[in-house]
Amino acid sequence: MLILWLVAFVVFLIVEALTTGLYSIWFAVGSLGAIVVSSIAPELYWVQILVFLSLSGVSIAFLRPFADRVLKARKAATNADMNVGQIGKVVENINNTEATGAVYVYGKTWTARSSADGVMIPSGAHAKVVSIKGVKLIVEPAE
Repeated sequence: MLILWLVAFVVFLIVEALTTGLYSIWFAVGSLGAIVVSSIAPELYWVQILVFLSLSGVSIAFLRPFADRVLKARKAATNADMNVGQIGKVVENINNTEATGAVYVYGKTWTARSSADGVMIPSGAHAKVVSIKGVKLIVEPAE
């Protein structure tokens, strides 16, 4: 069984290395625990399986939320994020129903949509950037 747990441990680590999220690392932790039990008591298969399942479950239940918070906290702002809150000049009529519109902000022209459905913002007006969705600025008329 020791060989089985070693193979499982390596496979879980390889799968984890090939994925972008934390998916199989929790099972690698369980495999590591089973390796320890297998080296101490190789004849107790049911204890090895119980340790594997327990450690994997505890890792998922308690460590995954912590890891998710840490990874989300690292999200870096992009250059596009500096546009939020800025006032730009509408260079193409913003009309959500026709999927048209562009705003000039910080020396660049961005595709733009109105934050409220049905609100059209004419070319030449000023608009405030409220958010970014993909590569489009979401704007509202500036006062």
